[in-house]
Amino acid sequence: MAKPFHLAWFMNFSVDEWNAPFASGGKPWNGQFYVDMAKAMERACFDYIMIEDTLMISDAYGGSMEAYLKYALMGPKGDPAPLAALIASQTSKMGVVATLSTMAYPPFMLARLCATLDNIAEGRFGWNIVTSGENHAAQNFGMDELPPRQQRYDMADEYVQLVKALWGSWEPGAVVLDRETDTYADFTKVKPINFEGKFFKSRGPLNCVPPVQGRPAFVQAGGSPRGRQFAAETADSIIAAASGVEAMKEYRDDIRKRAAAAGRDPDEVKVFFIVQPILGETDAEAKAKFDRYVGSPSYIAKTLSVIASVTDIDFSQFDLDKELPPLTTNGEQGSLNAFAQWGSGKTLRQLTVENATWGLEGVVGTPETVADRMADVMEQVGGDGFLITSPFQRVSRQYINEVCEGLVPALQRRGVTRTAYTKSTLRDTLKEF
Repeated sequence: MAKPFHLAWFMNFSVDEWNAPFASGGKPWNGQFYVDMAKAMERACFDYIMIEDTLMISDAYGGSMEAYLKYALMGPKGDPAPLAALIASQTSKMGVVATLSTMAYPPFMLARLCATLDNIAEGRFGWNIVTSGENHAAQNFGMDELPPRQQRYDMADEYVQLVKALWGSWEPGAVVLDRETDTYADFTKVKPINFEGKFFKSRGPLNCVPPVQGRPAFVQAGGSPRGRQFAAETADSIIAAASGVEAMKEYRDDIRKRAAAAGRDPDEVKVFFIVQPILGETDAEAKAKFDRYVGSPSYIAKTLSVIASVTDIDFSQFDLDKELPPLTTNGEQGSLNAFAQWGSGKTLRQLTVENATWGLEGVVGTPETVADRMADVMEQVGGDGFLITSPFQRVSRQYINEVCEGLVPALQRRGVTRTAYTKSTLRDTLKEF
């Protein structure tokens, strides 16, 4: 019997696939499109839906915001927290994860927001922890530029320590609801934390009840060595971009080694690899769909714009038919490394085409073909799951159905993904297998 693995979805509260043949209109701002998507995912027994976010509109590609707004790559987009609350209120079993930046939220505000969302979700909320990797985002919050990456992670370590203390500022049993003494909460079990660190300071306690889970599930994407360390020490679920099975296995093995060294059980750190299946009723139909996708006039500009936005590197300056020169960034170094495949000898054009499936071969085909490939990859890598995404994170109802009504049932028939929820909280769902 094959070992089961987890499924989640990486999406963006932005426009849907508004100008494709099966478009839904490009106006998802009341959230109902994504509520419908979440309901389809819940029927398919996904672990969670993850709402991505960035806090700026980039001009990294070509020194202009044109591509980002023309193609709706960086905007418009909505705040993930209200959408998370809406989705949680309309679902009952699947987890809901929102991206919230340690740069943008004072720790007390984030701790209260997450506690509120976890209570609305009845224990199904997760926080995708990001430090933000773009100077433009820092400039939207009154800074000239981001701190160096090492310092950002040092700050994030302390930030997580602080918010965990705030979630613990209400002891178990603090809410007593004693009618005879007219006591809602026992004040002796709610205490200030008086936290004072190198970067943050907070008196506490929280002025809301603690999260159902004690703390929300922690999701994190760590690609650089320092990012991997933070993720291994902190996260319940890690978002990973790795090109090919060998790189995927190396990443997961490294995370597990780091988690064990930090005193954690490696089995409780679930690595989800981003995958973008292209599906059709026949393999030939899926391949034709893929060829249309990567052959569209705007594909290269869109892809390089997205990579530029998270790395703060202008890829328009490089020859498409040559290898990339060595590059480093104060942005998302892990995303850059996964895209560039250093030492592979591949040209920028080849890298851009391969990015259509996030560097994983064999995920273009029928649901049966792709399910076989995903199961085989997980067996080679050792686990733990996949994070589905769609072209430029823009989804159509057609694509949602192809995945939820086609691919997932094929995976379920192979016994490799869940067919029912057995746990009531997201943290327990992630730990189930």
